[in-house]
Amino acid sequence: MPRAVITGITGQDGSYLAEFLLAKGYEVVGVVRRTSHHSYERIEHLVPRVRIEAADLLDQHSLTTVIRDVQPDEVYNLAAQSFVPTSFSQPVLTGEFTALGVTRLLEAVRLACPTARFYQASSSEMFGKVQETPQSEGTPFYPRSPYGVAKLYGHWITVNYRESYNLFAVSGILFNHESPRRGIEFVTRKVTDGVARIKHGLTTTLALGNLEARRDWGFAGDYVDAMWRMLQQPEPVDYVIGTGVTHSVGDLVRVAFERVGLNWRDHVVIDERYYRPAEVDLLLADPSKANRELGWTPATTFEQLVHMMVDADVERLNPKHARPSGALAG
Repeated sequence: MPRAVITGITGQDGSYLAEFLLAKGYEVVGVVRRTSHHSYERIEHLVPRVRIEAADLLDQHSLTTVIRDVQPDEVYNLAAQSFVPTSFSQPVLTGEFTALGVTRLLEAVRLACPTARFYQASSSEMFGKVQETPQSEGTPFYPRSPYGVAKLYGHWITVNYRESYNLFAVSGILFNHESPRRGIEFVTRKVTDGVARIKHGLTTTLALGNLEARRDWGFAGDYVDAMWRMLQQPEPVDYVIGTGVTHSVGDLVRVAFERVGLNWRDHVVIDERYYRPAEVDLLLADPSKANRELGWTPATTFEQLVHMMVDADVERLNPKHARPSGALAG
């Protein structure tokens, strides 16, 4: 039975990846930070089938101990401070988790289990002020947020450990990927939750920022398959993962409101507080290398993704069977 360690297992991607690996017969070990309460909403249904270990990306010793004790075949580093607006207000903390945390985990693998295959969750935010469209593995990086800068460090330190220590270490440069398990603070989930609240009469307006920003949005459940495929290759290679189709925030809003039979113009108000200090205007993946070499293509369209998320939030907020406040769909 192959064994995998997942940091960030309680997050959106971690929960889908855990499901995916369990279905393939893996033993799954999830790494979580030790806190006074457990935030296992996304993996409650998996807890009996996964092993949870406490460690922290800020603490080298704890990471090395987990890797030494588990001796995994694969390590997926999905943990990070991943909300771009927060990276502007907490840039140093973002760097500690999202940049130096990668180094600590790579060092743990190098010292305690150098045969393990390592996956680093890189981000399309590294392209930032894009230098060419679409963005491929060869596109120059130009991050426009502390989060993007931190992810770029994590990306290059992964390359460095691969080339310096001959580790099987790869980065997946994933474009935006969403789901009903997306955190409520992200714009996609903010929109679908807002639509559901308006549909149920809980509010009448939804405040948003820049509707012109364009992203390449896919379904997180499809993207974890690509992560796994990268670690099954004969040689460690980095890949761009996306749909190759771009949509604006305005498109997202329109499709979401149409799903419940409402006109978005009657409910959306623009609030400049939600604009970024430095905007990323257009992200569009060129996933042709992954399509060709990994045999990976996304199975879920943009419209299917938005409908899935709206439906889940409408169901979650249904007064007839409402979940406790703050509970996540999934």
